[in-house]
Amino acid sequence: MKIQKQLPVALAVIAALASGTLYAQEFTQEQIDAIVARAVDKALAERDAKMNANVNKKTDVVSETATTETANATPSPEKEIPYGVKFTGYARYGAHFQSGDQKYVGVDGSYNGASAIGRLGNEGNGGEFQLSKAFKGDNGAIWDVNVMFDHWGDEVNLKKAYAGVTNLLASNPNAYFWAGRDFHQRPQQGINDYFWMTHDGQGGGVKNFDIGGVQFDVAAVAAVESCNPQIQEDEANPSRITCTGSSNVGDRGNYAATSKIHGMKIGPLDLEIYANYGFDSKAIESDDRLRAWQGGVVLGHTNDSGFNRVIARYSDNSDNSVFNKTDDLTAIYASFEGRHIFTQATQIDYLLAFHDYDNSRIKTDNRRNYGVIVRPMHWWNDVHSTWLEAGYQRVDYDDGGDNHGWKLTLSQNISIAMGPEFRPMLRFYVTGGEVDNDRTARVNGTNDTTLDSLNFGAMWEAWF
Repeated sequence: MKIQKQLPVALAVIAALASGTLYAQEFTQEQIDAIVARAVDKALAERDAKMNANVNKKTDVVSETATTETANATPSPEKEIPYGVKFTGYARYGAHFQSGDQKYVGVDGSYNGASAIGRLGNEGNGGEFQLSKAFKGDNGAIWDVNVMFDHWGDEVNLKKAYAGVTNLLASNPNAYFWAGRDFHQRPQQGINDYFWMTHDGQGGGVKNFDIGGVQFDVAAVAAVESCNPQIQEDEANPSRITCTGSSNVGDRGNYAATSKIHGMKIGPLDLEIYANYGFDSKAIESDDRLRAWQGGVVLGHTNDSGFNRVIARYSDNSDNSVFNKTDDLTAIYASFEGRHIFTQATQIDYLLAFHDYDNSRIKTDNRRNYGVIVRPMHWWNDVHSTWLEAGYQRVDYDDGGDNHGWKLTLSQNISIAMGPEFRPMLRFYVTGGEVDNDRTARVNGTNDTTLDSLNFGAMWEAWF
């Protein structure tokens, strides 16, 4: 295939770029900027300390409600109240040049992740930007108010608008009560970018409620009614948009009762248990009302050499969200993921995933999805690193045929410190791959089944 002819040249080009970064001057511009930033932070900290001393104000505590792509932190009485409004977020933006058949490498029929064949050098642009303000009441209760906007399409949308309070109960000071619109119960896997549960919506509940050393999260949430922008032909205005994402902010009639038990140990293993129930209100036509449930288990182990995690989820009448229901559907998802740290400078991430989608009433889409991703990483120093990610995926249909493909990305990175968790990061990459959608082509009656990809990109990624 043509990809096999083009890929070695592309890899040689980016390897040359990688080697060139190793001979940077003693102080690069990035290092100078980092030194200046640290000096500014120190000056601001000294200013805040003086201001607090002047008003004879003791150090209070609050959450740092960090916004990352993987978690939604909650306030804790052990943290200091930040000065002013806290700005947090996650974003990635850059140029992605397509020279092959696919802009982003993907196999038809995949359900487990936006980048189920591998995320590195294979994802689009966008971001989430949050403002948070903390308060402390005279009774010692700690409040925070949070607002977030996101930009993953043509529109900017309000994704969070909620308030919460902790340190409210003397018997349970870490319990966090919240209400409003929030990212809700969305555990995520990294290198395939998959939320294996997701129930973002409007509602309320409590997190980190401690009973005998075990913590409970319980909530009731509603899916938000919205509509996608559509261009509608109209004699007065041919490009009129029928509605926007903010045209309706009420409940659409789909609800979920969610729960999570965490903070448990089984020997050296950490244990989390999820249980969710989905139901509909009379806003949904009676013939369309359904109920759904799902349960999940996470077993994890962490040590100085890295971590490993096993995830298992079973869903009835739903897949990864009980908001979205399909009659007679059962879905099973299981994965094994982890990271092994050979040395501080050399690490590897890996993931094995299995997804079984089975509708006993409509069987044409029944399939099993198998995937594997590995990402070895090496840091040449505390700024420059080289990552290589390889992924393979197969989607096997019950009625015959399968779709499958592979992806390979080489990325040269410039980051703020050593380690895959440190952002911001500048990334220069080349991605190659090949997908054979044989089953899709057979169903559509076409003969062109193979798609080759060779893409180049430069991207900034950060959480802050």
